[in-house]
Amino acid sequence: MTTLRALEDLRFDNTYARLPEAFYAKLTPTPFSTPPQLVSFNPAAAALIDLDPEQAARPEFAGVFGGSLLVPGMEPLATLYAGHQFGVYVPQLGDGRAILLGEAVSDSGMRWDLQLKGAGLTPFSRDGDGRAVLRSTIREYLCCEAMQGLGIPTTRALSIVGSDDRVYREQIETGAMLLRMAPSHVRFGTFEVFYYRQQYDQLRILADYVIEQFYPHLMTRSEKYAEFFAEVVSRTAELIARWQAVGWAHGVMNTDNMSILGITLDYGPYGFMDDYEPGFICNHSDHNGRYAFDQQPYIGLWNLSCLAQALLPLAPKEALKQSLDSYSSIFDRHWLTRMRRKLGFEQERADDAALVSDLLSLMAASRTDYTRLFYSLCECSLSDTGRNDSIRDQFLDREGFDRWAERYRARLRDEESRDEDRRRRMRRVNPKYVLRNYLAQVAIEKAQQKEYAEIDRLLTILHHPFDDHPGMESYTLPPPHWGKHLVVSCSS
Repeated sequence: MTTLRALEDLRFDNTYARLPEAFYAKLTPTPFSTPPQLVSFNPAAAALIDLDPEQAARPEFAGVFGGSLLVPGMEPLATLYAGHQFGVYVPQLGDGRAILLGEAVSDSGMRWDLQLKGAGLTPFSRDGDGRAVLRSTIREYLCCEAMQGLGIPTTRALSIVGSDDRVYREQIETGAMLLRMAPSHVRFGTFEVFYYRQQYDQLRILADYVIEQFYPHLMTRSEKYAEFFAEVVSRTAELIARWQAVGWAHGVMNTDNMSILGITLDYGPYGFMDDYEPGFICNHSDHNGRYAFDQQPYIGLWNLSCLAQALLPLAPKEALKQSLDSYSSIFDRHWLTRMRRKLGFEQERADDAALVSDLLSLMAASRTDYTRLFYSLCECSLSDTGRNDSIRDQFLDREGFDRWAERYRARLRDEESRDEDRRRRMRRVNPKYVLRNYLAQVAIEKAQQKEYAEIDRLLTILHHPFDDHPGMESYTLPPPHWGKHLVVSCSS
């Protein structure tokens, strides 16, 4: 039986703090200069560490997760890493505004890093101020949980604590802190920093640590480093296939934003596509489209090649190359499996890839809303073609869609699909709700006026994006005109 814990009773086992000091800098968060205010609390994340949700009502909660208090067992530190940013190697990055408070352990044995973002200056802040703004913390808080609701591996978010402190970005904003949770925040760039410094002993210590903690089945393998890399390749390929299937773009796939566990990490200028556009760029700062939606599978491979290079002192080059060569087939397999499910197929056919590709081409030509189109396909009927008119009307080339729809219906008949069974399956994989940028923006603007209810309302919907939420149908609508032209950049 799980014991719900008070803040003071959280269990910690800080394994990363036991590594040599070359891996981090020990320091405490810098509290706000004005009283902290709890903006939002996520009970679903609290349950992961057995934290009693009633603790959020205590003033000490905003103190702990607003950077002014520590509880027993916390050993705060900022981690060191490097990374390739927009294709260029930057030799030292590190947690410039995030501090790892400690590693909480639940009664079930699950371990969770508690990382406080916006916690003030660290030795790795470079020219930054160590702060985060309310706008960016809301976006990350909501998207962590939206991805969890969609079944996509991700960091989680426990709380947002705000303040009246002024933070200077493109304009003056208010500061906030996000408590982010993950089994680990080790990144590709954590390995890169020791490789490029030729600190191969530290590189080996890091690899052994990650394998022991997160890939323990490899501990006794004679080629454990090569096999570890192979598993990272597989996890990363599957992760990006999941992104592509829901129409989500990360926006800043630098190697320092790539998790060694294959989870979605660092939500900056992300975006769920509204209109389907293969070259969708969600990051206003990405002038050349390096991280456009349709480039993400390739960038995943490019980033893995950077990690492979960092592992050369530990693993044979040919073994690393063999794993890299497997990436595309792993990605393709996972992506096509997910697209088959989105279309309601239970069996595999050789021409399925062409059927999916042709649908996406029609969608791109018509700028069809990605999420709404796949959700409406759940209603496609094999017998009553009149029921398909609302789907047809989402395309400019209606005759082109008619030809595709006939192939689709023939494909369904070939496996003896039954409408009601198929609809139930499709509704489990095609979300009714996603975190559109304009929905996040509405919540942000209300929160800037200290109205926080919209954040919690969105959180409820996004935790269950496949379900019906009575009275919330407006959240499924395409964005209004202003919502199609929001600018999101790396600034946070």
